[in-house]
Amino acid sequence: MDVVETEGENIDAAIDHALRLLGVPRDRVTIDILNEGRKGILGFGAQKAKVRAALRRASAEPRNAGSAGFSLPARATEDAPAVPEAADFAAVGEKARAVLEEILRHMGVTATVERRDAPASAEIVLEIKTAESGLVIGRKGQTLEALQYLVGRIASERQSNDGPHIVIDIENYRERRRKSLEDMALRLGEKAKRQRKTISVDALSAADRRIIHAVLQDDPWVTTRSLGQGSYRRLLIIPEGDRRTKEEIKTGAEEVSPARPQRRGAPSRGAPKPAKRDG
Repeated sequence: MDVVETEGENIDAAIDHALRLLGVPRDRVTIDILNEGRKGILGFGAQKAKVRAALRRASAEPRNAGSAGFSLPARATEDAPAVPEAADFAAVGEKARAVLEEILRHMGVTATVERRDAPASAEIVLEIKTAESGLVIGRKGQTLEALQYLVGRIASERQSNDGPHIVIDIENYRERRRKSLEDMALRLGEKAKRQRKTISVDALSAADRRIIHAVLQDDPWVTTRSLGQGSYRRLLIIPEGDRRTKEEIKTGAEEVSPARPQRRGAPSRGAPKPAKRDG
């Protein structure tokens, strides 16, 4: 037996297992890391580390080719899996449902979860049925968004966006939230144009900001910008007449619309006022 593949709780444990099977010290083998492994959450999503150990031969490369007989494979440590087939799609959906039920149980929420697959749109929708919807949704949907992100990461077990998208909903909250944001965007857009002042909206998730951007993108009299750092940035609704705000954010801003021509006879912003006459 010249080559073995072994698993362990971490890379060192997997290597030790391989050395025991081969009956040689570490400097007599080359090691390829097949999977670095990762810890799970609530028992889900855990992966063991996996390595391939091969005995060195007399014609093998000198030891300085690697570090103490340790070499990384030329390819990436984990190849991204292909888009799942129908069976894989269903398997991911069922795992997502089980993960969500387990998390809700740890939250102390009595609930059932219904799964609905939508392969055409590459979505798996998990509908939560519970009398404690307010607790599950959280302030401005923050808890629901966190659940969706966490379940999606655990269930799909992938870093890329090739797999199905997990959507978690409760009492049609997603649709109600979208409609509320669309109405708010139109209302604030009209207010910004009427007052000719920039309106700032704080603490919006990326998904919420995208809805407002989409609603106002075809309005030639306003421009929207996202500013700040972190998950919850400010969103600005800038009327065409507010050139000062545009200049302040022009550096690094996205999709700056051309400013409207200034009205004839209107004083330019920041222009010096005429001096008062004595007497």
